[in-house]
Amino acid sequence: MKTITNLKFIAIATIMLLLNFSVFAQNEAERPKYLSVTTMHWNMDKEDFSMDAWKALEKEYLQKVVSQNQYVLSASYYTHLFTPDNSEVLYVQAYPSWEAIEKSAERAEELEKQAWPDEKSRDAFFKKLDDYFSVKHSDEIYAPIDGAKLLPENNTEDLVLYVRKTHFTFPEDGTQKEFNEMRAENFAKVVSKNEYINGYYPNVHAWGSDKTEFVEAFFVNSLCDMEKMFDRNGELIDQAWTGEAGKERSKKWGKYFTGIHGDAAYTLVAELSK
Repeated sequence: MKTITNLKFIAIATIMLLLNFSVFAQNEAERPKYLSVTTMHWNMDKEDFSMDAWKALEKEYLQKVVSQNQYVLSASYYTHLFTPDNSEVLYVQAYPSWEAIEKSAERAEELEKQAWPDEKSRDAFFKKLDDYFSVKHSDEIYAPIDGAKLLPENNTEDLVLYVRKTHFTFPEDGTQKEFNEMRAENFAKVVSKNEYINGYYPNVHAWGSDKTEFVEAFFVNSLCDMEKMFDRNGELIDQAWTGEAGKERSKKWGKYFTGIHGDAAYTLVAELSK
């Protein structure tokens, strides 16, 4: 069985009790409740490495298993563009509920046996596929929150994914109401108006190593557009909040975060997406 789908022994963290965001007018029925993010690494010792051969194997698995797994709403691969480790490969799956995570793993096993009924053939397929990756990997689960700018469902282009990780401080003088209102303003006055942002997805920690994580995913057409996105954000922020009022707002917003953030950029492999 493909190990990246095996998430049976996951315990629910408490962060969602602390961060109950529901401030944007979106149809939440269309949004996943959880995302699993598996960080894998290429097998750098593989001498006959072929991106085309890997994609062919993944396409076969996508068609025979992932696309038929009703518990997986979407799935995508992301390869290194600008990260500290050029061997990184992200595999992201979206689920409609916590229960669906375990059910998706069970369903994947059933579909794998249907696709490759002969055990030797099945083992041979996964041996070829697994040979592209090292044994090292890590798993995190995030909960999407309101305020997304959704990508078109019919996207077929490889896009640039910019990921920004910031960290909550949970200030004693902060309130959920204040934070919700400020985040809603950010979305309405900046994100939704930035023409370079094709898609925007905010997420909070649900299970993993760091409950303070606030992860924002931005999709743009190219690295050039990523630079333009930053410039445009600055312009829109300056237009929305000026003078002393802007400084006061920035101070209020900043108290919810440590001030430390991390940046990474990946390439969406569109042809391997559900």
